[in-house]
Amino acid sequence: MTTKIHVCVEGLGQAARFLLTGGHCHDVTQAEALLKDLQPGAVLADKAYDANALIARIQERNAKVVIPSKSNRKEPREIDAFQYRNRNVIERFFARIKQFRRIATRYDKLASRFASFFAIVASFEWLK
Repeated sequence: MTTKIHVCVEGLGQAARFLLTGGHCHDVTQAEALLKDLQPGAVLADKAYDANALIARIQERNAKVVIPSKSNRKEPREIDAFQYRNRNVIERFFARIKQFRRIATRYDKLASRFASFFAIVASFEWLK
């Protein structure tokens, strides 16, 4: 069985919140839980998060939506390309945590242990 780590990363590249789900779970279904109780100035994400319901919820919070449109969207949205460049912060976060072999190879069989170790790794990242 596979698992996915869904992470909300703040502007300096540190994990603000994370969720662990089954590998079959789509990314956009976890976005609301990740953003719960947060007041972001902008939400940067990839095309997997391009959903009208999510975009409306982000706009209700008066946050800027920086999510590119999927190729099959009938009315593509314009995004701030300059701000979208900062999405690499998220990719760099995942590159840093994958330096921990236990995270990269998923040695832990139990999801609770995997989530616990991920929390430890995220704490190490905060201390750097």
